[in-house]
Amino acid sequence: MDETSLPLIKVLYIGGYPDFIQELESKPEWFELTVVENGLKAMSLLKDDNTIEAIVCEAYLPGMNGIDIAAMREVKQIHTNTPFLLVSPDKDEKQKEKAFKANVNDFYEGKLEAEKLFLRIHYLRKYLNYFSTASEETKTAKEYKIPLNKRLFDIVVSFSALLVLSPLLIIVMIAIRLESKGKVFYTSKRVGTGYKIFDFYKLRSMRIGADAALKDLKHLNQYEAEKAIDEDHDECPRCAALPEGKYCSEVLYSEGKKVCEFWYFERKKRKADSTFIKIKDDPRVTRVGRFIRNTSIDELPQLVNVLKGDMSIVGNRPLPLYEAEMLTSDDCSERFMGPAGITGLWQVEKRGKRGVLSEEERKALDNQYARNYSFWGDIKLILKTIPALFQKENV
Repeated sequence: MDETSLPLIKVLYIGGYPDFIQELESKPEWFELTVVENGLKAMSLLKDDNTIEAIVCEAYLPGMNGIDIAAMREVKQIHTNTPFLLVSPDKDEKQKEKAFKANVNDFYEGKLEAEKLFLRIHYLRKYLNYFSTASEETKTAKEYKIPLNKRLFDIVVSFSALLVLSPLLIIVMIAIRLESKGKVFYTSKRVGTGYKIFDFYKLRSMRIGADAALKDLKHLNQYEAEKAIDEDHDECPRCAALPEGKYCSEVLYSEGKKVCEFWYFERKKRKADSTFIKIKDDPRVTRVGRFIRNTSIDELPQLVNVLKGDMSIVGNRPLPLYEAEMLTSDDCSERFMGPAGITGLWQVEKRGKRGVLSEEERKALDNQYARNYSFWGDIKLILKTIPALFQKENV
């Protein structure tokens, strides 16, 4: 094959290793490149974009590694006839063997050469297209589909609640806007059913620039001060105790830098903790914000998420991306096969135990709900949740 006569390929690159990305970006006549750093964002993009012609994925990634992404793609039946290639800057025969057992189309180690990759992808596209007819009648993806009675209940309840509460919401939004200029809504990315990423809505309770002001308030943090990262010495303490060049866990590439998997998640968790930092009399919280937090009014815009179908009234709480990345193994991923919701089983159990609930208990309860939820079970959970609306503690 002569590469000069072959058309450009639209490639999704999953990872953050700068050398590989630069190599592909250096050939814009061959590759139209889209880069995402982790598997969750990749699966979300692949689900919505059927124009991707090849997937190049790093073997080691935070959360879902390359083989996990290949397996999830098969389970969900997304881009199953699109060439999927794993790449790694280091040699790893065991990982390579696992990759081919998982039906990965090719595995590249060491230096990545754009020309070889370009020709190989074109060959694989021809090969897979030729044999694709054989796989047309294979199993379809097992996707969660909300039962009709539950969906109708969600629509009726969320629409009725928004209608009844609309005067209150309008007044609160005007109050937020009068006290501090800026958007009245706060949105963050959350992961719900089937690892779907969506915009999660709340009313803004902090003044504009709250994140920037956080650095000056770290010393007031009641719960997480001891977890703060020293920006000048941001290195893994476990790796520091090992010989130079050795790492305590798998090596990842994040934001173009080498980091072990343990420290990647530790940094991400600490940064997330700092976003939801707990400070007594937090000066970033406005007067209106303090009121809507204590009364849970700031949570009401999630009814819009329910109306849109992102969430249900009852279900497993949608998670921030950094948490969802760490819950992709078989014993954790089951929670994503059920509905995402405003309130659910673990919230009720947590209140029953006065807020004492371990992470393992929460994961088990999420899986239990995903396996056993029912319409009347949801009604019982709602009735158990109502008394908590009058509690001051936000759980």
